[in-house]
Amino acid sequence: MPKWNGFGRRKFLGMGLAASGAATLVSCGRVKGPSWRFFTDDQSLTIQAICEQLIPPGRGPGAAEAGVPNYIDRQLTLHLKRHQQAYRQGLATVDNLSRQRFGGRFVQLSWVQQTQVLMDLEKRATPFFNLIVAHTMQGFYGDPRHGGNRDGASWKMLGLPFPPVRGRIKYESKAS
Repeated sequence: MPKWNGFGRRKFLGMGLAASGAATLVSCGRVKGPSWRFFTDDQSLTIQAICEQLIPPGRGPGAAEAGVPNYIDRQLTLHLKRHQQAYRQGLATVDNLSRQRFGGRFVQLSWVQQTQVLMDLEKRATPFFNLIVAHTMQGFYGDPRHGGNRDGASWKMLGLPFPPVRGRIKYESKAS
């Protein structure tokens, strides 16, 4: 068996495995970066709760489970940058209304209280309400490659076939 600088192959491989295991342990203790591109952690909780109010789970997953908050977060750093300020102000307004009406942040309220806050927001005809409804629908019914509609959840719920992506046709094998 060849020797490399005084190491046998087994010792060399063993040291490599030990080093990779140590690196894994060190990386496990590393502080993970933010999981949101635009939203703060607090805002992400509010967005998830609002989206879940707009499209709650039923026969299939609701908006939050289908990845709609991820879609909105992602698009606010890409194609919807012009709406960033509206989201910052709108989320602050939702929490202010929640505190005024029920004494707590939106995410701390019951389902019924959250519904009442969103109804108040809708009655005030705020542009933010219309914006978040539109973006929630886009994220829920749009193409999963844009960050929402995880696993085609809404398409499955509606019984629609998974639409082909340009250049990628899904073929079904048929036994003859």
